Amino acid sequence: MQPRRFRPSGPLKGRIRVPGDKSISHRAIMLSALAVGESRISGLLEGEDVLATAAAMRAMGASVERIDEGQWRVHGVGAGALLQPRGPLDMGNSGTSTRLLMGLVASHPISASFVGDASLSQRPMGRVIEPLTRMGAQVSASEGGRLPLILRGASPAVPITYRLPVASAQVKSAVLLAGLNTPGITTVIEPVPTRDHSERMLKGFGADLDVTVEADGTRVIAIRGEAELRPQAIDVPGDPSSAAFFLVAALLVPGSDIVIENVGLNPTRAGLVTALRQMGGAIEAQNPREVGGEPVADLRVRHSALTGIDVDPAIAPSMIDEFPALFVAAALASGTTTTSGLDELRVKESDRLAVMATALAAAGARIDEREDGLVIEGTGGDPLPGTPDAIATHLDHRIAMSMAIAGLASRQGIEVDDTRPIATSFPVFEAMLDGLVA
Repeated sequence: MQPRRFRPSGPLKGRIRVPGDKSISHRAIMLSALAVGESRISGLLEGEDVLATAAAMRAMGASVERIDEGQWRVHGVGAGALLQPRGPLDMGNSGTSTRLLMGLVASHPISASFVGDASLSQRPMGRVIEPLTRMGAQVSASEGGRLPLILRGASPAVPITYRLPVASAQVKSAVLLAGLNTPGITTVIEPVPTRDHSERMLKGFGADLDVTVEADGTRVIAIRGEAELRPQAIDVPGDPSSAAFFLVAALLVPGSDIVIENVGLNPTRAGLVTALRQMGGAIEAQNPREVGGEPVADLRVRHSALTGIDVDPAIAPSMIDEFPALFVAAALASGTTTTSGLDELRVKESDRLAVMATALAAAGARIDEREDGLVIEGTGGDPLPGTPDAIATHLDHRIAMSMAIAGLASRQGIEVDDTRPIATSFPVFEAMLDGLVA
């Protein structure tokens, strides 16, 4: 355990650039490994989750090597040519790696054993197992559809039309990746739009993919299998999920004025910015541009008096990983913030509704935990009292970073029981935070 007390320490000032987007980094490595030839990736997030993906693709035959900080080179083997891994694929704490790689393996004539840490081994994989078994894959999983599990791919796999029962970019992506090496057309029907990085990147690599939007907003995504992907040069934009903590910190700490450079603002990921602006947050997008098919801007963020809102459940998929940070903002806003439709948060690295409710309550916030969300009565801008003892993060990196930010807006500070999990997605978080408040 590596505990740390995060204390109030004055305004945040300066310019920062957060690490590359984790979702895009995962997909960049996977698709580069399925393209024949050499791809170059710049700005890759070098957190433990992404490194687990890189190790898995090496184990299945691709050459994945680091050239310099954030600079990587991948020699792919081609779709359909993944090799049988010699040992288990260790996913660490990464649910994204697990679910997307299960999709890749499902349409290859190989079998793979997936293992993970204690936290990942508690997360259900059933929502991915169900469509992949319909495509012909065979899965032997632990009780409750959990890791460790063994997946035996089908050759050839069977194309399916699959309607997502819940909004999940990971399930959608797993089916599309399985469809890459499946004869015919595999279709995913998405009633509620989720992050579309997979669709954008698949098209960029040359996959035959078509997206249509029906009158009610339902997205129908069809991919033609047995694809031949072309190697690419990929520039990964800054991760909005990592930027989230600094957005909230600058809004809450009086006198703060920072610029977060090169933040990805894909509409399917920008829900937190929308919600914080609705609360009165001063967030200005500067130098908007497009990088590798993804919208990007520099965000200037200044301290603001926030007001509680009812968060529209429709934007939840576009900020699902950012809710812990939003809960902190709500705890210091004026009035009440109500969130709902957040059942997905109960099956993340931790039960993020229960864990954040407990942690914020321990720090002095007024929280009402409901089945699918939290109702938070804000302090009106007054600092939270803080915690005399360490709060439990349950090995969840986003809980640790969210409560670190809360500590900056408290009277006596907030102690986080273990900062080690932060390395899964944001290894330089503490150093970057310390630099802004120095």
